[in-house]
Amino acid sequence: MVDTAQANTGTEGVAGGVGVTALLVAAARAIETHRPDALARDVYAEHFVLAAQASQGWPVRPLEVRDGETDPLWGRFARYFGLRTRVLDDFLLHSTHHGNARQVVVLGAGLDTRAFRLEWPTGCVVFEIDREEVLAFKHRVLGGLSAVPSAARVPLAMDLRSDWAGALPGAGFDPAAPSVWLVEGLLFYLPPAAETYLIDTVDRLTPGGGALAYEVKLEKDLLAYRDSPLYTATRRRIGIDLLDLFDREPRPDSAGRLAGRGWSTSVRTPFDFTRLLGRGPLPEPNDALAGNRWVFAHKP
Repeated sequence: MVDTAQANTGTEGVAGGVGVTALLVAAARAIETHRPDALARDVYAEHFVLAAQASQGWPVRPLEVRDGETDPLWGRFARYFGLRTRVLDDFLLHSTHHGNARQVVVLGAGLDTRAFRLEWPTGCVVFEIDREEVLAFKHRVLGGLSAVPSAARVPLAMDLRSDWAGALPGAGFDPAAPSVWLVEGLLFYLPPAAETYLIDTVDRLTPGGGALAYEVKLEKDLLAYRDSPLYTATRRRIGIDLLDLFDREPRPDSAGRLAGRGWSTSVRTPFDFTRLLGRGPLPEPNDALAGNRWVFAHKP
């Protein structure tokens, strides 16, 4: 089972540690949403930021970011999350609208609102797996907005250390039917064995026609970037030391593992999509994003 003990130690809901990173991503999505040239729109994102004590005073609109795009945290980092949101949105929608998959599983769903804001095909079911405290906070905020999902939504309040794979069929998931899996912003925090377990479990639960997208960091030495503008700004301004949260053991070759089991895989950098879509972060010196990779896999 996936061991998230390191990631969750001392945190509850969105009160600290990894929980605050969910708010960081929400703030970034809110800022992106209010740009006239937004790559992705999430009208719910700013409400999470405004509702949580941990994120009081954070910007949710571009005009609230004093240094604009040059700000390493709310400029460049926010552009990164806006780009990531768009790319993964496109992957999920293409996999469901142009394939046979009607089951979508979001592991470590956090404050993800894709079940509400994307236009899913008829009959689509979105399973969201995360800790009870995180989902309760999300339900409270979305309930206050009278938000209505655009697909059947099944939240599973479970720590990933529990048997989430065993719980899915009881919640209506059909292992014999094609499914699409999303693992966004989660594997950074997991030790290598937990990543391998997760990838193996997705493979086991995915028949032909399924798909998977996930994000990893492939730096040989994360600490080499400790003084990068992105990590420094995050640490000093909102109190999150991402490098203390990330697992720093050598990462497994999960894309190669999937390829060895018959999946077709594509490993891309975020900068590839910046150039494709015309907006987003580009490489810079001492770049904390240099090792980030987005992996897209399909099971024939």
